Order: sequence, then C-alpha cells, then structure tokens
Amino acid sequence: MACERGRGEPAGGRASAALDGAALASDDAVTDPVLAGAVRAAEEAGRLLGAWRSSPLQALARLHVVAAADLVAPDRHEAELGRPRTGEGVAARLGMLADLVTGGTRAPAPVVVAVVHGELLALAPFTTANGVIARAAARLTAVAAGLDPKGLAVPEVGHLRHAAQYRDAAAAFAGAPGTGCGSGSCTAARSGRRVRGKAPRSPTPEHRPNSACGRRMIGGSGARASEPSPSDHFR
Repeated sequence: MACERGRGEPAGGRASAALDGAALASDDAVTDPVLAGAVRAAEEAGRLLGAWRSSPLQALARLHVVAAADLVAPDRHEAELGRPRTGEGVAARLGMLADLVTGGTRAPAPVVVAVVHGELLALAPFTTANGVIARAAARLTAVAAGLDPKGLAVPEVGHLRHAAQYRDAAAAFAGAPGTGCGSGSCTAARSGRRVRGKAPRSPTPEHRPNSACGRRMIGGSGARASEPSPSDHFR
C-alpha cells in the first residue's frame, strides 16, 4: 500500500480530532470545537520546534492554549488554559518527561517518541484536549529527534485507520506495571538502558522498519505501518 505524504497539518489535525470523537465534515467548514483545536494545535506545532527542544513544558502549555480554547468556558480561560492539573504526581512526571526530551537520551528515537506519546496520554496533564496534545507532542519529538526531520509524515492518519489498536496500545501503556515517568521509564530512556519486566506496547502504530512505508517515514497510513514498541528496546 502506498505511503501518504505531504498532507501535513490539516490532515493530521483532522485525524487527531477524529480519534477524540470529533465529526469530520465533508467540506472545509470547521465548527466542532475539538476539530478546531486540533487543527490549530497541528499548525502551532510547526512553530514550536525550538521551544520543544529547549523548554518542552512551555511548548505543551502553548499547545493546550490553542487546542482547548473552544473547550474551556471563557471565564475559565485564565485559570485552565496552558495550566497542568494539580493532581498528585502530575508536575513531577511532566518534569521527568521534559528531562527526557532535553536530556540527550541514548534511547532510539522511536522509543523516545513512543514514551512521550504514551506518557502524555496516560498522565492526561490538562483538563481537556490531552489526546490532541499527546499526538502533537509525539510529532514534535519525531522531528526533533531526527526520526522525521522534515515533518513529512502524518502518523495521525495511521492511528485513525487503526483506531481500535491505537486505543488498546495506549491503555496497555497506561496500565502495564513499570511504565510511565512515575515508575522509571523516563529515567531508563534517558540512560538508554533496558528495563526489566514487561514493557508497554507503543501507543503509536507508526514506524515498522520492514514495511515499505516504515523504511522512509513514521506515519504512513499503510495497514502494516507501526512504530517499534518500547518492549523492543527496554527488556
């Protein structure tokens, strides 16, 4: 099956929104608040690469501002937009994730992408739009880590075409023992060492080196395109 390339932010944003339940209209009108936010986040991500490399928490805050603007009541904008939840462990796990992104990890780029993606889905650090933010952050990580340096891949389309598998993998990452930044996987990824025990599957069905798409990109829509699981590297 041919790889899909060059569809860029609009396709990625629309597919990301659909994964969170947004209805995709057949015309260019964007009225669904989830869809509007996802399209804005996809466009904004293209301007956040520098911030992601040096100050990823600021980049995440900005992604939340644009993704959730229509999902948060206007009188709650100042209190909620760009501000992580205050739940136990949220700030610490975000800090460890930021260290992973900026800390010169020796882990392979697909593993770093998968950990960023899975951890943000599992942690749900904001009150809304966490799925859209996790997928935008995963794309930023792929570009920053050199996995997709020109940002040509559209992994969200692949996720949407295999939505059931995507959700199962995300749930497995969140529920597996010894996963997430709260349990040491971020530290392991920073050092490049392997983690004992069963590691989570990647929540991102993106890059399979033996597939036609996977050899060249991380986000084709081919039925066999998937990203290597952290279990491939963390055992």
